Amino acid sequence: MKRYTIGVIAGDGIGPEVTREGLKVLDTVSALEGFQVDLVEYPYSGEYYLKTKELVPERVIDEWRTLDAILLGAIGHPDVEPGLVERSVILGLRFGLDLYINLRPIKLYAEHLCPLKDKKPEDVDMVIVRENTEGFYAQIGGHLKRGTPDEVATVTGVYTWKGCERAVRYAFELARQRGLARGEGAPPPRVTLVDKANAIRPHDIWTRAFAHVAQDFPEVETDHAYVDACCMWMIKNPDWFDVVVTTNLFGDIVTDLGAMIQGGMGIAASGNIHPGQTSMFEPIHGSAPKHAGKNTACPLGAILAVSMMLEFLGEQSAAARIEAAVSHLLGSGAIPAVDTGSGISTSQMGDMVVRQIQAS
Repeated sequence: MKRYTIGVIAGDGIGPEVTREGLKVLDTVSALEGFQVDLVEYPYSGEYYLKTKELVPERVIDEWRTLDAILLGAIGHPDVEPGLVERSVILGLRFGLDLYINLRPIKLYAEHLCPLKDKKPEDVDMVIVRENTEGFYAQIGGHLKRGTPDEVATVTGVYTWKGCERAVRYAFELARQRGLARGEGAPPPRVTLVDKANAIRPHDIWTRAFAHVAQDFPEVETDHAYVDACCMWMIKNPDWFDVVVTTNLFGDIVTDLGAMIQGGMGIAASGNIHPGQTSMFEPIHGSAPKHAGKNTACPLGAILAVSMMLEFLGEQSAAARIEAAVSHLLGSGAIPAVDTGSGISTSQMGDMVVRQIQAS
């Protein structure tokens, strides 16, 4: 029997509530599929920082490297300096474990969830590959004469050939896999590069890395869009997109747009991935403090993050069971919405997914 050691960082706000439901689903599919999971819980959060003044120490990052995967709920507390704990936990994971891919599926499971007119599930099925360790999030910059009329703030975006090339290559490999899964007769796989090389000339490194990698994937079509045009076309013609690869900052922006197209932040999940090494999975909705403790938050993002984690670990059948259950509940209307106004509590929604998995 396979055994996995999973780190759990429930975090702040609604994080513990949605993580609890994700783990409930994980427990169900592990029993059905015949593998075991050992959980290692970590306290790091804004609330923990307020009590202890402790951020993530280096020894814990070393420990994270020994795990099979990590499940994160949400980080962010209104009484803590914005970004302080987020940088410690989330960037500690991304940079400490070199999680150079942020993978965000954008998939519509039910037509009624999409705010775009006449868009159906077959029109919205793309994946955004966001470079996750460089760009403007590399933390290079600072302030001069802060708080004065002469204050200067600088930030330096960093793009390396290695960083661009490996993100682009991951995108092409993913497109190839998606093409094979669709089978003969389906449209060929396609990768779209999104940058702003017309105005930010150093983005030319992305253009050249993209062209270089594309030579190794003749069966994959290529496309290009500047980020402003990409946002426009995601609204007008989401069906144009298959796999998108883009910079750290642009990826952060366009994936929130994508989350709304698929129905809302409550259903959006992501993976922070280093292929073949410890990786982290999370819903992308944040801690939502105003909803904390009310048992109203939608846990589907966390549940689908568990599905992504299991697929990464090689438990494809278990991952598929979870996604199929969520898809059925949304498509049938049993879960009518993916926000706090669904009329279904957080724990009830988790129970519904569990029952659907057991019945399938």
